[in-house]
Amino acid sequence: MQQTQQLQELLKEMSKQSSLYKPTTFWQEASKIISDELNAKDIKYFRAFDSSLSMFAPTYAFPYYLKNKSKFEPVQNLLEKTTDDIKSKIKLTNTITGKVQAFADYRVLNAGNIDSPPYTDKVSESNIGTPLEQFEFDGRKFSRSFLNYLLGLSFLKKHLDTEEIKTVFEIGGGYGTLGEILLGDSRNDCFYINADIPPVVHVSSYYLKEIFGESNIATFEELKDLDTIDIQSLKVNYKALNIPSWFTPKLQGSIDLFVNFISFQEMEPEVVKNYCKHVDRLSPKYILLRNIKEGKRKQDKDFLYGVKDPIKGINYDEYLSNYRLVTTDEAIFGLKMEDDFHSQLRLYKKINT
Repeated sequence: MQQTQQLQELLKEMSKQSSLYKPTTFWQEASKIISDELNAKDIKYFRAFDSSLSMFAPTYAFPYYLKNKSKFEPVQNLLEKTTDDIKSKIKLTNTITGKVQAFADYRVLNAGNIDSPPYTDKVSESNIGTPLEQFEFDGRKFSRSFLNYLLGLSFLKKHLDTEEIKTVFEIGGGYGTLGEILLGDSRNDCFYINADIPPVVHVSSYYLKEIFGESNIATFEELKDLDTIDIQSLKVNYKALNIPSWFTPKLQGSIDLFVNFISFQEMEPEVVKNYCKHVDRLSPKYILLRNIKEGKRKQDKDFLYGVKDPIKGINYDEYLSNYRLVTTDEAIFGLKMEDDFHSQLRLYKKINT
């Protein structure tokens, strides 16, 4: 089946589902734009798509710079003329390209590394999807998405014993970065599950299958006829499950870690509450979240990609009542932003474990 046919089948099936598993305010328009670009272009270039750069493939440099570098050359040339010092010229270039911030994140990653599962000290990002931005440090390749997740895992390992994390469930996993990290080092012995809305789940299925092989990743096509998705039994034949959002209620079994990076903040409260109900049902030991501390900006006539009712930390505390908040961070492993909408990591542990 062609990629476009697979995407159309997913979109058709999603139209039949409850609103709890469909795109909410933020993603309704975004999903259409991404789908249109996927239908018009070859998926093997998805990380260079305008829609991807705007929605689920974050970069350090401005996306407009990455797509239009020639337009920035006059500014770069003027800045370089302000100094004859070679080191200063390099710093100016690295600031514009985003390498300064990427290297700062890489330094935090190295400083915070703990030699325990999930191991992260050897994995290097693939170039599947033809990324416009990827930095190499010490022979390893990193995108912003890759470093975001690596920093999150370092934050987790800093505060909790992660030795027994074997099964990881994520909702809204972008193009599959966390799966690539966990499965990319055999020492981790991890089984990864991702649930997401089309068209993004279509992209992550492509990405993970390209890296780890068609037969190792179970997706919509392999699982659509099952009434229940038994995690333990599927571990025998697969390394990962990459499923559409409405398959979440079908999941049966238990997990060790649940992860959500950013996508919950782009949903409405009733949708997040429903997903948290299913997460609680799967009884993870730990929950790792990344969310805007102040809540996502509200949608208005001048800001299309906002939400109606922002999700904040207090919402998670309510929805995850069987878990206690261990700690938060937005200054080291998270990110303090210039616009005062800070990206905060939140770590929860199941009560009485």
